[in-house]
Amino acid sequence: MSEVRDVIMIGAGPSALAAAVYTTREDIDTILYEKGVIGGLAAITDMVDNYPGFPEGIEGMTLAGQLEKQAERFGAVIDFGEVSSIRDEGDEKVVVVDGVERRARAVLIATGSAYNKLNIPGEAEYYGRGVHYCATCDGAFYRDKRVVVVGGGNSAIQEAIFLTRYTTHIDLLVRSTIKASDVLQQELQKYVDEGKIAVHLGTTTDEIVTEDNKVTKVRGTKDGEEIEFNVDGIFIFVGLKPNTQFLDGTGIELDEQGLIKTDQKLETTMSGVFASGDVRSGATMQIASAVGEGATAALSIREYLTEKARA
Repeated sequence: MSEVRDVIMIGAGPSALAAAVYTTREDIDTILYEKGVIGGLAAITDMVDNYPGFPEGIEGMTLAGQLEKQAERFGAVIDFGEVSSIRDEGDEKVVVVDGVERRARAVLIATGSAYNKLNIPGEAEYYGRGVHYCATCDGAFYRDKRVVVVGGGNSAIQEAIFLTRYTTHIDLLVRSTIKASDVLQQELQKYVDEGKIAVHLGTTTDEIVTEDNKVTKVRGTKDGEEIEFNVDGIFIFVGLKPNTQFLDGTGIELDEQGLIKTDQKLETTMSGVFASGDVRSGATMQIASAVGEGATAALSIREYLTEKARA
């Protein structure tokens, strides 16, 4: 039988790290398993400009590193490993990490979401340096500049409209047709009429061109012909994919987008298993709220463990 921890946290992004600060300060034995980068999407964001307490902004990697050190200071153990399944055995939850069963009295799932990618040249290489997936996070960097926005759904239209407060011009590239709600399409038309946004339907996004280590152009195809846009950056909004594939068959309920459903205490449909941050249904996809949810989940876990100990 393997060692039984108080809490296993799946993921080591801001939400899990914040939760670990709270649990370990109360001597709740906590281990976090991360399959990618400690700090999650925040760690690979060039600059976080809207996290409270940093008026000049803070580099994503720096913020992630500080959260990591704080959690470890109180005794959190952070290890690398990929979780493939989780099952309920009553008072214990079994989490399979790299093929090995690990046991805990409670589990926090904070695996976040991954941005859907276009998988085109220049996209991965210039992430956070001209290629972005969050307008509220990075839009302010493009004050008085031109950008391309890719996507035709609600999020793409909302983010394009948001970006107009900074940019001089936006080229909206839509692969087929706009699928956003009628209300958003009507609002978009106002910005089109004002010349702030130009919509390019039936246009693919094929390549991000750089010069002197900066994004300078975006190339696409329309009606079989190459089309080119001179820009300072590109924002891609073609959806998010929650990291919940490992929950297939577990009985933990997901919403239609694959996000984890929770109650007011952030507990899932599996007793003793909680979820917080971007992987949770209803999350706002912001670092500050993910951290807050981590704290809430930690307090709920403490309450859960206390009640179990009394039973």
